[in-house]
Amino acid sequence: MSKSLSVEIDPSAGFCFGVANAVRVAEEQLAAYGSLYCLGSLVHNQREVQRLEKLGLKIINRNDLEHLSDTRVLIRAHGEPPETYALALQNRIELIDATCRVVLRLQTRIREDHEAARSAGGQLVIYGKKGHPEVDGLMGQTRGEAVLIEEHSASSLEKIDFSRPITLYCQTTQSLEGYTKLVEAIKQRIEALHFPAGMLQAHDTICRQVSGRGPRLQKFARNHDAVAFVSGRDSSNGKFLFDICQKANARSYFVEGPEDIDSGWFLSAETVGVSGATSTPLWLMELVAEKIRLL
Repeated sequence: MSKSLSVEIDPSAGFCFGVANAVRVAEEQLAAYGSLYCLGSLVHNQREVQRLEKLGLKIINRNDLEHLSDTRVLIRAHGEPPETYALALQNRIELIDATCRVVLRLQTRIREDHEAARSAGGQLVIYGKKGHPEVDGLMGQTRGEAVLIEEHSASSLEKIDFSRPITLYCQTTQSLEGYTKLVEAIKQRIEALHFPAGMLQAHDTICRQVSGRGPRLQKFARNHDAVAFVSGRDSSNGKFLFDICQKANARSYFVEGPEDIDSGWFLSAETVGVSGATSTPLWLMELVAEKIRLL
């Protein structure tokens, strides 16, 4: 390997502020008390979860929560539906709420607009991924009454009652392209039915810190001869961003950690970029960068 190899970590990669805050809160609680329950995986990166578990973090599910009492439980950045708070109150559980402030504002808006839509004979539609923890929290603000749309296909649109006013919101981490296509598809259906355009009130609630990663990553990948993209295999955000990275630079390689690095990837390369998903900790990207520098 050439000694002139330059390795740079993507300055826009790593935790979004919501996840960074949740990890900070967890670390503070663990330092103070030595242990802490967390409802669901705190971050979609097993290496980071394992690090926190060694400090005393215990991941639990909703069934576990029902059987706990007189303890402390962390709410992660994705947020939770109202019934989680009600259960905690009933079981004397102290909730350490690390819900992302962007998600928290969205929950409030959806709860208020759902009530307003019901009063006016309308409906609230959420564009998001079924089963995603953030979406579960958003749906909970409407008591499960909102219409959940996962894509802009004709079959998905059949879930919407086009004879009633539509208030549209979206999961903060959804694709901006997908949201734009959904809005256009709804508008076209309204027009085809000869209903007034005002039937749709669309609210773009995608977090720009997350959605902006794509264009920045694309530019970063093009500026290097090769790229090592660090992410957990199960991270949907990681899969999405790696696809963008690989399209911008064919010499992009997906790794979970430094042990996955293959020196053959960087032959003849002079500059290598190291990037990662919104769930990838900086310390892990630094380990990968150091492994590449030592090749």
